[in-house]
Amino acid sequence: MDQMRLESDDFEPNADLPWETTQYGENRSPHLRWRNVPEGTRSLVLIVTDPDAPDPAAPIRTNVHWTLFNLDPDRGELLPGHGDEQPSAGAQNYTGETGYLGPKSPKGKHRYFHRLYALDCSLDLPHGASTPEVEAAMAGHVLAEAELMGISEPPAR
Repeated sequence: MDQMRLESDDFEPNADLPWETTQYGENRSPHLRWRNVPEGTRSLVLIVTDPDAPDPAAPIRTNVHWTLFNLDPDRGELLPGHGDEQPSAGAQNYTGETGYLGPKSPKGKHRYFHRLYALDCSLDLPHGASTPEVEAAMAGHVLAEAELMGISEPPAR
């Protein structure tokens, strides 16, 4: 089987994220589609991070912008604006809230990594769990992963 892939109709790999997906725009989650999910996958986890916070020239932390777990692998995609709706469960982003939190880069070009993990189980965690709790529960259950990176920068002043 081919390697699992994560793609989007909204942006190409390593390219600019659409304005609508940022907090400067509509703060709308992007379209995401997965292919080649391995046999035996029971659920998917999506984690979106910015490792360049607050300044890409001197990053000091990785901000988690969105975590969804227990996604149905047969669903095949998340439509734009999926946000935090069921049947998946959401974990906390870096503000402590659940749901999609689009880019709002304060300075420079930030990279936003969309990572999708295929698991051999569903996670027994409540909606609103922390992302570290999701990552700990995933340990030993990852069958495959895929990555799609987009870039965002603040608007010109």
